[in-house]
Amino acid sequence: MSGSDVVTVLVTAPGRESALALAHQVVEECLAACGNVVPNVTSVFRWDGKVNKEEEALLILKTSVSKSPALIARVAELHEYDVPEVLALRVEEGFAPYLDWVSECTSMKTLDD
Repeated sequence: MSGSDVVTVLVTAPGRESALALAHQVVEECLAACGNVVPNVTSVFRWDGKVNKEEEALLILKTSVSKSPALIARVAELHEYDVPEVLALRVEEGFAPYLDWVSECTSMKTLDD
């Protein structure tokens, strides 16, 4: 598997527990191989015409290019925010066994498939 077949998806969430719940759900559904939760991220953003500052958690998900659209849609569906930050970034290079593992995990079938 080449690095270009792996995508990192960044998602901000209102807190650690919310990010963990999102990660668990999408990994369980084989939409992501894994998720890392980085707590205590301070976000500054414009919303409803004013600048806001909020404490959030950053969720970093790893998936395959083929699962990326479904993962983005599912995160948006599950997320608490009306307009969640969900950004997909292609991985240029990486440790080949890790990239293969991401591909293997995201190609698994869930019980619902």
